[in-house]
Amino acid sequence: MGTAILDIVIGLSVAVTGLFLWFGPFRRSITWRAMTTPLASIIGSGFLILGPVLNVAYGVYAPLVMLALCAVAFGFGSAIRYNIQAVANVDYNPARLYVFLETLASWVLGFAYIISVAYYLNLLGAFGVSLTPFDDNIYAKTLTTLVYIIIAVVGWISGFRSLERMEYLSVSVKLAIIVGLLVGLGVYFVSRTTNGGLVFNAPDVSGWPAITLAFGLIVTVQGFETSRYLLNAYDAPTCVRSMRHAQGVATAIYIIYILLLTYVFAHDDLVLSETGIIDMMAIVAPILPPLLVAAALAAQFSAAVADTSGSGGLISEVTRYRITPRVAYSLLVGAGIGLTWISDIFSIVSYASRAFAMYYAIQSVIAAVRAYQRGNPANSFVYASFAVLGVMIYMIGEAVEAQ
Repeated sequence: MGTAILDIVIGLSVAVTGLFLWFGPFRRSITWRAMTTPLASIIGSGFLILGPVLNVAYGVYAPLVMLALCAVAFGFGSAIRYNIQAVANVDYNPARLYVFLETLASWVLGFAYIISVAYYLNLLGAFGVSLTPFDDNIYAKTLTTLVYIIIAVVGWISGFRSLERMEYLSVSVKLAIIVGLLVGLGVYFVSRTTNGGLVFNAPDVSGWPAITLAFGLIVTVQGFETSRYLLNAYDAPTCVRSMRHAQGVATAIYIIYILLLTYVFAHDDLVLSETGIIDMMAIVAPILPPLLVAAALAAQFSAAVADTSGSGGLISEVTRYRITPRVAYSLLVGAGIGLTWISDIFSIVSYASRAFAMYYAIQSVIAAVRAYQRGNPANSFVYASFAVLGVMIYMIGEAVEAQ
């Protein structure tokens, strides 16, 4: 297929998908609307940085690492879904231990949100200037700061519902572009297969360093926990269902993406940087780099909005509504701007992974205790195992080193 024809096919795929998501039956579905928050956060940036990172670090084994990350995330999600059902029970009267652990988990998650929003918006800044004459770290951080301010202002004036409407639009744009990206990669993959051009790169890391690096990437599949803090907008079954479906859709996207990407780029074509995926996709089709920048802007914005809106309800809950969501938005923005100017993106990824891992560990402990008290030792053992895994990720997760 010629380059011009491929560009047209990709463009049509994006347009058709976008129109379907915006005007189709999904928009009228309560479950789909509830899914937009966790889905926005899960796919917020993983598809942008995971391709180069997994290919450089793990080579031919990248799809297996991606599958392992998704499986771990689904395990943590199972523990949180178990707790959602317990909290939503009309007869729920938590013991002091549960109250303490839930409060601790909420504070840890609040801290994690600050880091994750900084992660999303710093990627937005990097991609936002990547194809311009201002492709420089200072300009990228300045753009990040401006977007922080916009989110704070909109959140303060209009609250969660306005943020959710903005989020739905950005999620639709992002998913449409991802479909176009997968179509382009699929055609490129088939062409390389028929020409005998598939490559099988050796991994750069192995053994213990490979494990600790994977632990440092858990934030790239994070975001499903936002369903836990949507109980004021949706009932418990909808929140549980939305989380499970969001993780399923995200897993399918990630696995297909990494499978198509892993075996078509030689090691010399891989660039390990915030925007390395742009250089890689320029090889596939000329239309993909600008589309990826648009996807990055939509993805990072929607993910930041998802975590910002989730944090509003979270901080209000743990402070017994002494702090309103609007004030919480402002606090998060102030801390995030500070983090933007003192850290690099891969360090922020590692920090966020550790913070979320501790939150998941605490939620898994709560689920393990509940399951044991309800006479289900098998589930209790599984959740306790995930609690141990969460603590290990917190303690030994390592940051990616950019080239």
